[in-house]
Amino acid sequence: MRLKTIAVAAAFLISGGLASTALADYPEKRIDMIVGFAAGGGTDVMARTIAPYLEKYLGNDVSVVVKNMPGASGQIGVTAVAEADPDGYTLGTYNLPGAMARTLDRHADYNADSFTYLANIVNDPNVIVTPKNSDIDSMDKLVKAAKARAGAVTVAMSSLGGDDHFFLQKLSDVTDADYTVVPFSGSAPARSALMGGHVTMGIINVSEVVAFRDELNVLGIASEKRSPMAEDIPTFKEQGFDLVNGALRGFVAPAGLPDDVESKLLAAFQKTYDDPDFQKAMQRSGNPTELALGEQFKELNAEQLELAKRIWETHPWK
Repeated sequence: MRLKTIAVAAAFLISGGLASTALADYPEKRIDMIVGFAAGGGTDVMARTIAPYLEKYLGNDVSVVVKNMPGASGQIGVTAVAEADPDGYTLGTYNLPGAMARTLDRHADYNADSFTYLANIVNDPNVIVTPKNSDIDSMDKLVKAAKARAGAVTVAMSSLGGDDHFFLQKLSDVTDADYTVVPFSGSAPARSALMGGHVTMGIINVSEVVAFRDELNVLGIASEKRSPMAEDIPTFKEQGFDLVNGALRGFVAPAGLPDDVESKLLAAFQKTYDDPDFQKAMQRSGNPTELALGEQFKELNAEQLELAKRIWETHPWK
């Protein structure tokens, strides 16, 4: 009996040792990074910018491969992450308030407890833009046009129930005017429709307008102070409109991630954020960085869910 007990204990120790070794070797294969929006938008740009730095700091010659899964205002991609194996080999971009808004306005196969919250990287203020050849090249002209005929001003945006949609609700309240929403599957097609003159205006984020400044009129930025990414763009507050809003973009993994794997990922995100070359790359792409790591990101998600609930109760978007 004693020999049997010793044998069982030895087997347990060996299996435990093998498990620890397996975790210590993470990552051992390719990591998929799922983006729930089309290529070319702000979320996609963030993912493709950060991927090589995660490869560097995770080590083991790992490849981090970006996979676009657009549709349903980001819900398809987020759901794929929530339903993936919690082994550290599927990560995903995570947009707030949109990801939590999806749990309010439709059936969603995930909730706030479906994820391991890794890092929020970007806090990206909204901007209002119009085509370069548009007569509406100032906030005063925009408000005048919107008030002249209810719903005549059409607005391109990347989703319903996202930061751009919440911003439009705030704009409607502040200007006491009605606007017509034209949603797209991501900011890139929304911007294309705008630049093609198919809509009156667009609500996008400052990161998504930097490379197209010569082709668009930028009427203002929804931040407390001017962005270092575009210091010539006045805030809406400067122009007499109390509008502050933006997109939060980060990364999650499925819930239930092993502690050792989570620790390695958190360390890699922290090192990436602290890398001066990464910060320069983000600045070049117009992405304003603001880190919330691990538990702090989880708390931020809870705050955004409460915001979405309040807006849903007073101004449901469906």
